[in-house]
Amino acid sequence: MSEHAFQECINPQCAKTYAIDEIHHACPSCGELLDVSYDWDKLNVPKNLSDFEKYWSERNVPQRLSGVWRFHDLTPFAPLDQCVTVGEGQTLLQNAQGIAPFVGVNPANFYLQYEGLNPSGSFKDNGMAGAFTHGKLVGAKRAACASTGNTSASLAMYCAVTKLMKAVIFIGSGKIAYGKLSQALDYGAKTVQIDGDFDDAMARVQEVSKRLGIYLVNSVNPFRLEGQKSIMFRVLEQLRWNPPDWIVVPGGNLGNSSSFGKAFIELRQLGLIKKVPRIAIINAAGANTLYRLVEKDSLRWNGGNYDKTLVRKFYSDMTAEGRRASTIASAIEINRPVNLSKCLRALDFTRGVVREVSEQGILDAKAQIGAGGFGCEPASAASVAGAKRLVAEGVIGRDERVVCILTGHQLKDPNATVAYHGMDAELYEKYLKNRGVTETPYANRPISVANDLDKIVAAIEN
Repeated sequence: MSEHAFQECINPQCAKTYAIDEIHHACPSCGELLDVSYDWDKLNVPKNLSDFEKYWSERNVPQRLSGVWRFHDLTPFAPLDQCVTVGEGQTLLQNAQGIAPFVGVNPANFYLQYEGLNPSGSFKDNGMAGAFTHGKLVGAKRAACASTGNTSASLAMYCAVTKLMKAVIFIGSGKIAYGKLSQALDYGAKTVQIDGDFDDAMARVQEVSKRLGIYLVNSVNPFRLEGQKSIMFRVLEQLRWNPPDWIVVPGGNLGNSSSFGKAFIELRQLGLIKKVPRIAIINAAGANTLYRLVEKDSLRWNGGNYDKTLVRKFYSDMTAEGRRASTIASAIEINRPVNLSKCLRALDFTRGVVREVSEQGILDAKAQIGAGGFGCEPASAASVAGAKRLVAEGVIGRDERVVCILTGHQLKDPNATVAYHGMDAELYEKYLKNRGVTETPYANRPISVANDLDKIVAAIEN
């Protein structure tokens, strides 16, 4: 383990530090979340981001092939040769000119960062590489998570490939897309389905992990977020180290936005960037805790002194009213985001904003993304739907450079796609109509035709 790395409470009034080889879900002193921090002055930090280009020639080394550990100099909590990789981070930043008119921006300045190309099909592999590396260093034999699907798929895959740990997965009843569940089952994870939703599963997995000494890999684990920082490093790399104006990301448990904020805080601290992109976090309207707290109730980081009473009251009212998260974007169907405080810090540092988008907006954006050649799961499309809303509001300028994060692959939740395009009436009723999606303006409907050559030719030529 690095002698120049440590864990640190993010509460400035506490700021207690802990050794890298300790396992904590929160600060033992005050209960706040922890960062992985570094004595940067004692580390070999590149003088320019372009210095990372030298590692392109070392792709025969597994850790240099990894899109996470290629940036090991910025996440140096473990020796490079001890870092776990299964080839994560080989993802694309694509100039999506065909989708830009839908969003309302200059086609030359609109980009999609497609994290669905990761081995398990989602961005989670970036963070799992970090968590697994720490789990390996502390000798963990079992790893657990609560999941709406993508975390469980990633955890199960890393366990199956590396054989370092055995996976235990908690899911809520009926709250996981089958495309994701199939991965966890195929990869051999012990899957526990509880009577409840993700928030219930998250509470139980923390309790079980503590009682049984199982290594927890949800994003309360600060080493998970260290791996997820690399998404921003790759965005900068593919933009030739020139930061965009905006990063737009779906908001669920808020691990991505938190890790992105930490990445930019550190890059600015190290003098590696002068411009900090603004972060826009997009909630689904059916799971809009962050939007309501930040944009409606004016919750702010406030130097770490954010209004915890306001948060507690919000959650208490949510329980009393029986409000449950409900959205077709299952990956962000979360009412009690565990990384709320880190996300507030990221919003503060990047002058960020939060918006909510409807089920209709998500599905329309998803169809447009697909028509542009990038199939994604519904939660991913929230970023594009959110960018469209922010452009319409005048918050994002039409000539600003915008990067939307596509967090997961289309085949994670194919039912939503098939329902939108009108292939199955039953799926449409279940997945769309019952959620208030009354129009499918971008549907690519299949053509029904008799089994007759002339009629088939006529249908194709028509």
